[in-house]
Amino acid sequence: MATALSEEELDNEDYYSLLNVRREASCEELKAAYRRLCMLYHPDKHRDPELKSQAERLFNLVHQAYEVLSDPQTRAIYDIYGKRGLEMEGWEVVERRRTPAEIREEFERLQREREERRLQQRTNPKGTISVGIDATDLFDRYEEEYEDVSGSGFPQIEINKMHISQSIEAPLTASDTAILSGSLSTQNGNGGGSINFALRRVTSAKGWGELEFGAGDLQGPLFGLKLFRNLTPRCFVTTHCALQFSSRGIRPGLTTVLARNLDKNTVGYLQWRWGVQSAMNTSIVRDTKTSHFTVALQLGIPHSFALISYQHKFQDDDQTRVKGSLKAGFFGTVVEYGAERKISRHSVLGAAVSVGVPQGVSLKIKLNRASQTYFFPIHLTDQLLPSAVFYATVGPLVLYFALHRLVIKPYLRAQKEKELEKQRESTATDILQKKQEAEAAVRLMQESVRRIIEAEESRMGLIIVNAWYGKFVNDKSKKSEKVKVIDVTVPLQCLVKDSKLILTEASKAGLPGFYDPCVGEEKNLKVLYQFRGVLHQVMALDSEALRIPKQSHRIDTDG
Repeated sequence: MATALSEEELDNEDYYSLLNVRREASCEELKAAYRRLCMLYHPDKHRDPELKSQAERLFNLVHQAYEVLSDPQTRAIYDIYGKRGLEMEGWEVVERRRTPAEIREEFERLQREREERRLQQRTNPKGTISVGIDATDLFDRYEEEYEDVSGSGFPQIEINKMHISQSIEAPLTASDTAILSGSLSTQNGNGGGSINFALRRVTSAKGWGELEFGAGDLQGPLFGLKLFRNLTPRCFVTTHCALQFSSRGIRPGLTTVLARNLDKNTVGYLQWRWGVQSAMNTSIVRDTKTSHFTVALQLGIPHSFALISYQHKFQDDDQTRVKGSLKAGFFGTVVEYGAERKISRHSVLGAAVSVGVPQGVSLKIKLNRASQTYFFPIHLTDQLLPSAVFYATVGPLVLYFALHRLVIKPYLRAQKEKELEKQRESTATDILQKKQEAEAAVRLMQESVRRIIEAEESRMGLIIVNAWYGKFVNDKSKKSEKVKVIDVTVPLQCLVKDSKLILTEASKAGLPGFYDPCVGEEKNLKVLYQFRGVLHQVMALDSEALRIPKQSHRIDTDG
């Protein structure tokens, strides 16, 4: 399975991997690794002009890695932000005596300055499109009334309501943001719209305030004020007051929410709403890595109800979630169940079935695409019909699995291959350079490897018989895929010291004599080695730490 490679992996040398040391390596470990590679790549050890030139380039690269990692300040920058952090404009004014924490603060200050220069170019668009569909003719029609009507053999499915809303944010300064939003709604031929403008200011780390102005063709002007404040580290309050002007006069409204963290995953809410629909509401919400649970109770005019809902989060790549809820009140009782699943990098598809008295049966389909939401509530029947519940449950499942297998999966596979091919093309020059550097390093290692093998053979030590690095195809279903591996026998033997080979937990593509033969794809290291005259074999993941020899790697030759 192909995995996307980050820009940092493509543009930056992994200095830790190059020196083959842990990210937590001490100064002594860095110095020992540096001295060993200096002995291997020192230009004065090679008389051949071509080898000498290659040795100079590799020697300078090793020296650069050691210079960065041996200095506490530059190492702190590299650990947090990579090589690009070292190249960022503005570091020349930073004092060398600063601590890693102070360096982090300085870097974040420089980032904020760059961010402020781009504020005018950024927006945060959010939108919702809702299309209500009346499909009650599928289950509630009276056949005898339509016998003489032309075309009455087909159920009448119609769109009876629509709603469209959109908002954008325009950062003015680091603490001020302007928000513009609008909406259009129509139902059974009647509709209207509204437009709102809000100005939000972050007053401190503990709170913010927002002024709101609105107008519409159905309602008069609106003036509102929102305030948010952290009272304590575990408690906050939100207040929203508004004045709605209409032909009937001024209608004031006030909503206040008090929330408190009961523990790390649980929040309790108390809400009081006064105005057209006055109510008091209390709820407890518990959100963990695997579940989301809500219980709520509301007393109000005209609606009072009790609600309990539960959502289970599966720990899979598609972020599958199943949910169910029960809501009962003066309006009746509603049971709702459904599921949602990630279908692409930025898209989540969900469906829910709502069964209630006196509401009947409805199917709700929702698609979230980045910051846009598309919602399709389909009303199937006003009655509690088992057939409607069955088709609302089974229909979307069958349709989803058919689309996923025939459309979504092939499309995502083609997109991934296209991105991978584009990535290979954009990095072809870099990969060719890495390959040439790796081949040059292998040539420089030959003499050292010959001496290491002689020493290991004299004490029946560790001999690398064969080693390969890259993409191995072991799955029979992937026979058509091409194996892409390189021979790394010499580089691995060069890393053997005192009959031991230790590789740190990092991508092996950065090791001396290695390069990435298949950018963006999963890689493994396969090693066949001899220790004390006995053959051993091991296969390790690309970023997996490896230590040999081990008894568990021994090849059983009893058969």
